[in-house]
Amino acid sequence: MTTHFITAEIDLQESPVELNQAIEAELQKRGEPIRWAITSIDSEQQKAKVEAVVTVQKTIDS
Repeated sequence: MTTHFITAEIDLQESPVELNQAIEAELQKRGEPIRWAITSIDSEQQKAKVEAVVTVQKTIDS
């Protein structure tokens, strides 16, 4: 298992619950989130910048 620091841009949602779900869904595409934080908001483009640490299972090359 390895850990990776990633950043992602997420479209702002109508409610905090929907935003949380959108962030979790995007992070799951990249690994298993350990922790994440919204680090900035671009209100003009309606985007949230998220920084996260995720774990990824290492695969053994055959």
